[in-house]
Amino acid sequence: MEWRASHILVKDKALAMELSKRVKQGSSFESLAREFSTCPSKSSGGDLGWFGTGKMVAAFESAAKRLSVGSVSDVVQTQFGYHLIKLTGRRE
Repeated sequence: MEWRASHILVKDKALAMELSKRVKQGSSFESLAREFSTCPSKSSGGDLGWFGTGKMVAAFESAAKRLSVGSVSDVVQTQFGYHLIKLTGRRE
């Protein structure tokens, strides 16, 4: 199984919570990623491409696997900071 996801990565939990609220209110995930994410993927709206099991840190992968395509996670903490994850694809 492989997943495709986009994310917004920030260092501050309060900012992550605020961005989560904005996404839930209808703000563009991709636009927020370009504006706020600290990851180089920000230039592509947070797109991380396709990945399989074991390619992402455990907390990130676990959260991504639980999402349905098109949905956005709650705030996920990893050693890199705080993520909002949007699942954009799933394939066998």
